[in-house]
Amino acid sequence: MEQLDIREKGGLRAGVQQTSDRRLFMQVLAFGNAGDTAPLKAALDASSLEAVLYEDANDPRGVALLTWSDNPDHFVTAVRAFVNAGPFRDLVLKPEYSMMGRTYAIGHEPNLEDWLLDRSRVAVTDPEWPWAVWYPLRRKGEFNSLPPEEQTAILREHGRIGHSFGEAGFAKDVRLASFGMDKRDNDFVIGLIGRELYPLSACVQAMRKTKQTSFHMQEMGPFFIGRAVWQRMA
Repeated sequence: MEQLDIREKGGLRAGVQQTSDRRLFMQVLAFGNAGDTAPLKAALDASSLEAVLYEDANDPRGVALLTWSDNPDHFVTAVRAFVNAGPFRDLVLKPEYSMMGRTYAIGHEPNLEDWLLDRSRVAVTDPEWPWAVWYPLRRKGEFNSLPPEEQTAILREHGRIGHSFGEAGFAKDVRLASFGMDKRDNDFVIGLIGRELYPLSACVQAMRKTKQTSFHMQEMGPFFIGRAVWQRMA
């Protein structure tokens, strides 16, 4: 019986396919009742967390905390202890915006370790790119029964839009798989990161026209839209 291999797999390097047992887990927690973010930033300053604090563009008393680690125990130890102490303890969790996912490879990445562990952390902590749109999505079940070549064509069309916005300097994307880690059974969590909000909105609008979104998407959202007011990457 062939041994199951669930390692991440990247492109060839020196003729050998790159593999890794490591990946980055990322979590978004949103809160209300945060009229003043200064105490939250002070608490983060005093912590050892790598994180981003967003002020909610659609809720004047809302915030979101983005954290990450290559060890998912981090969320039920360090992050849990942090939000249950200090000023975060007085906030009201908005569970409809809770999102969690993991980085993944599709087999062509030229630098697998950077793709899995560094790229997303760098994107979300760039002080010149403070705006973010975070949302989960779930494809219709029948997408998984399509022939592989048809799936590839559909995903390539969708991906071209993301690449064009990235190459133009309008948006960076964070793509996370959330299978089995979401109470609504979502497939992915997407983060769009930008210098300004409008290009992120335009990117979402452009993707509405793709075959994936218009024919094969079961559900998207809810969307969290925020601007980073505190960022740290060790």
